[in-house]
Amino acid sequence: MISANEFQARRNKVFDEMDEDSVLILYAGVAKKLSADETFPFEVNRNFYYLTGVEQEGSILMLVLTDGLRKEYLFIPPFDALKEKWYGKRLIAEDAKAISGIRNVLYEGAFQSRLDSLLSGSSSDYGAMKTVYMDLDKENKIAEETMTVDAAKSLELAYPDITIKDIYPVIVRHRLVKSPAEVAEFEKAIEHTRLGIQSVMSYARAGVYEYELADIFLRVINDDSGYQGLSFNTIMAAGRNAAILHYPKPLSQIGPNTLLLMDLGAKHGYYCADISRTIPVAGKFDDYQRTLYTIVLGCNKAVASFAKPGLTIAQLQEFTKEYLAARCLEKGIIEKKEDINKYYFHGVSHHIGLDTHDAGGRKDIPLEPGMIISDEPGLYIAEKNIGIRIEDDLLITEDGCRVLSESIIKEIEDIEAFYRNRK
Repeated sequence: MISANEFQARRNKVFDEMDEDSVLILYAGVAKKLSADETFPFEVNRNFYYLTGVEQEGSILMLVLTDGLRKEYLFIPPFDALKEKWYGKRLIAEDAKAISGIRNVLYEGAFQSRLDSLLSGSSSDYGAMKTVYMDLDKENKIAEETMTVDAAKSLELAYPDITIKDIYPVIVRHRLVKSPAEVAEFEKAIEHTRLGIQSVMSYARAGVYEYELADIFLRVINDDSGYQGLSFNTIMAAGRNAAILHYPKPLSQIGPNTLLLMDLGAKHGYYCADISRTIPVAGKFDDYQRTLYTIVLGCNKAVASFAKPGLTIAQLQEFTKEYLAARCLEKGIIEKKEDINKYYFHGVSHHIGLDTHDAGGRKDIPLEPGMIISDEPGLYIAEKNIGIRIEDDLLITEDGCRVLSESIIKEIEDIEAFYRNRK
């Protein structure tokens, strides 16, 4: 669990990068429309959550920096007895203070007047603001028909002397390096994922439908995590379907002697595990499957041995392609080096965090201790009805990395032993 002190420390880092006489406005957001009378489940803006720990829609964070003074405000929706009857308990001011560490918690009805007084210079507490920071992600919905970019345009019209700046790049850059508390959240998410994968392996066999296994994974991780849900929509793909990178609908019945590729993850405290495993539904790899699997597993281990501070994800990708091409040439799977592009066509790594593909993570950023990245080489031979991917989550350390998901079995001997001993 992330402490209020850590949320405070995160806000202080953002304060350090704000201009003098500036105000930051960050919205939790509101649910997006799904259909005529339904909305998608609400998902809090992750940057707002990163700085507050508050996940209630309609909430707003305001940070004010002037004359060296730092002031924090959190605005939350007012108590509504009827809404509580319909939707359950809502945050009160004391709850919000305890979670975020912000002392000034007000109702959202006071937000606009407070902002207007800051921007107009009429505030008795502060001078006129020169800069407004906002998260200008275009998908950040903050009202029924309003995105953050719409609110920014309205402020520019009302206060033409104010400079609007995007705080998004600043926050997501800080998000890339995880604290020990964040790593602990990852480890819990990975443990939920391990239990889910183990349950899938216990049930996976010819004749079962892919969606049955996806449903088992969801049920088991929710039982273990307290209904915290999936990191992303589960990919459960058997046979030829596994050669489709983001196979969308797990509707097929699993045939005999096929490989099953699962790409999945559980969340804990919004931190996203992202794991891939490939298993033989017959309980044993045939010779061709074993050859391909051994190549991918060897690459997975080689990437983990290679990853360290200072390298970039682009360099990990180059390393991966060289490894896979060399091994596939040795085994006669390809005839020339460049043929590897036919059977391996995605990146080996991405940053992971509060989003499965963590915002701000680029291929050209040098890795730093505390970053968490994926390690996911694969081979996809559609004409042989085979797709194999093995993915672990790596924590970059001072001199290399630690495989956070090492408890989830992937060795051929361990997988086949599991099938021999399963009930």
